[in-house]
Amino acid sequence: MVQAQGIPLTEKAMGWWSVHLEEFLRYATKRGEALDPIILGRGYLQMLEETLPSSAMFRRDQTKQALTAFVRGIENWHWEDSDEGDHRPRFRLKAGPKSTQQPVIKEEYKRPGPENPSASAGEAIGPGQGENSGDDTWIEQLRTALRVRHYALRTEQTYVEWIRRFMRFREGLSPANWSIVEVKAFLEYLAVRRNVVASTQNQALSAILFFFTHVLGREMGQLDQTIRAKRGRRLPPVLGRSEVRRMLAATEGVSGLMLKLLYGTGMRRMEVLRLRVQNVDFEREQIMIREAKGNKDRAVPLPSSLKEVLWAQHQRVELLHKADQAADLDGVSMPHGLGMKYPNAGKELAWQWLFPSKTPAIDPRTGVRRRHHVHGNTLGSALRKAAGIARIHKQVGCHVLRHSYATHLIEDGVDLRSVQELLGHNSVETTQIYTHVAVPASRRICSPLDSLFGSASGS
Repeated sequence: MVQAQGIPLTEKAMGWWSVHLEEFLRYATKRGEALDPIILGRGYLQMLEETLPSSAMFRRDQTKQALTAFVRGIENWHWEDSDEGDHRPRFRLKAGPKSTQQPVIKEEYKRPGPENPSASAGEAIGPGQGENSGDDTWIEQLRTALRVRHYALRTEQTYVEWIRRFMRFREGLSPANWSIVEVKAFLEYLAVRRNVVASTQNQALSAILFFFTHVLGREMGQLDQTIRAKRGRRLPPVLGRSEVRRMLAATEGVSGLMLKLLYGTGMRRMEVLRLRVQNVDFEREQIMIREAKGNKDRAVPLPSSLKEVLWAQHQRVELLHKADQAADLDGVSMPHGLGMKYPNAGKELAWQWLFPSKTPAIDPRTGVRRRHHVHGNTLGSALRKAAGIARIHKQVGCHVLRHSYATHLIEDGVDLRSVQELLGHNSVETTQIYTHVAVPASRRICSPLDSLFGSASGS
């Protein structure tokens, strides 16, 4: 079926496509409804989008490609009662040249009409209509350009998704023919029709700029006349000290240790997840954060209250590492080219993740089975559970602990420049946002209402 459509697939990719199609057919059988494959495919992808973590969205894209090829390559889809008493789909493969049948899924994309001179108003865009082997070639070039420049995997996934969306938006037009007109139309569509926040539109623009510069080898020109989503100033959510104390007291185990590190050091979630054994210096009582946001290193003080607990975690990692060596498991992933320069470094204790996952998994980039660090969703779930136990009715996420850390330091009189260094901000202006939520004792203002009627504590 794939060969008949002229889709170039490696043996490994063919195996993954087979797995995705088998899971889809099991999903279709469980539905037990006489639906056509296009409707079932839409429901299946929607289910994946709702259940898969953001770090596994590449699986949804891969499944979409497999389903598109599947629908194009089959005919006579119908339902039959099986001997087991369920309702199962039946079909046969097409023979001959590539089918012209439309692909599986259509999203609610509309071209922006009169604002886009090259498109007619109200015409629907389906995500698969421009997704063929040619589009996949462009995507592979994008992945290569990102990896050559050592972009993070999450950034790669985000950029690929935005370029796929842009391809769907400009279906029928090859990326080689994209121009500033199409880009402006897409950004205006996001701002006006989709009403996205400014950060989302800027993220889309960053992905498109990268694609134009490093894949197409062209400059974008000026985007001054493009309608932009308005960016307002938002104060970060901050927890009070008693709220942090109650919430962290409700945590336990490795997740609790990681959450305490988030608040005790001001690290970002991924910075904690990517800590390696060698990053914790017990002698100098500091933690080295390597390749953080912006590919920068920095050091933060090691909280004295966590020193013994972290050493116990170090011992557990050492025992797990010995078990992995006995099982001849591949070493952990290494930064950039260190794995090539030092082939055995990934099996050394110093490079092991400080917070390893319970079970090994397949590396999404290399396909090698190895032990990764704890998944970020595990940490978020533990935090939400602790917030519920502590009866905290605020917007709570891992980054809130970082906000609280910075705010409490400023309230304790730590100068802004030091807080900037600890957080790893490029500019002190970024750090200044915490001065608007910090309430030092010298700046507490008594409400005139309290002067008239007295405060609740004094009544």
